[in-house]
Amino acid sequence: MTAKPRLQLTTSRQSLSALIGAAVLTFISALGEVFLYYLATLRSVLQRRLDWPRTILEMNAIGVNSLPIVTVISSFTGMVISLHLSQMFVDFGVTSQMGHVLALAFFRELGPVLTSVVVAGRAGSAIAAEIGAMAVTEQIDALKTLATDPLDFLIAPKIIASFCLLPLLIIVSNLTGLLAGMWLAIYFRTITVLTFLDSILTYIQPWDLLGGMIKGFFFGLIIAGIGTYYGLHTENGAAGVGAAATKAVVTSTILLFMSNYLLSLLLYDF
Repeated sequence: MTAKPRLQLTTSRQSLSALIGAAVLTFISALGEVFLYYLATLRSVLQRRLDWPRTILEMNAIGVNSLPIVTVISSFTGMVISLHLSQMFVDFGVTSQMGHVLALAFFRELGPVLTSVVVAGRAGSAIAAEIGAMAVTEQIDALKTLATDPLDFLIAPKIIASFCLLPLLIIVSNLTGLLAGMWLAIYFRTITVLTFLDSILTYIQPWDLLGGMIKGFFFGLIIAGIGTYYGLHTENGAAGVGAAATKAVVTSTILLFMSNYLLSLLLYDF
């Protein structure tokens, strides 16, 4: 009578192990496929097969069109942080550190992370939806029949555009966040412009800014690669396109935060 529960327990453990194993294999397979996209993009650039006019259009779609939302989010984030920190710094008499702390937060973490999450939500989902719609309507197969490599025409321009434009968007995010935070600190918390700027120039090192930009290159690859992967694996028509866009945003966001932690450990001394 006791053998049956043990048999069920053993079977459930085997099922759980099988599920975990399948998930790990799926993740490794997807990671390898995305890495192949990067290699194909590099080959396309080196062999001069990249469609540059389409790449310029993708830069406009991914980078330029993301400027308004990046600017708004960074500005209000800078003001919120300044609102909380400036009063605290005034109370403790350390207003000379206000610009340093705000700049350090934006250069190292807030600028890269906020910008990448915004681009993942806006452009990453668009990449997955566009490629997914082409996949379910067999437009990608039509490109192959016309002797056009989808990697050179469709995928590589998106990866190059995301790779090149995200660091530039991070610079814009840093500037708008700092300016907005400085404005609020000056006009509402009695911190002078000279004190704020002197704090930045005294304590901030060039590597603080460059490290955040380096993060942007990696984040750009993640956003475009994940969007492309889910787009190419879209199934079940229009419903599948929406599901692919959602999966691309969720997966990209998780990987962005994970990679941000690892890159922070590698780039900065802790």
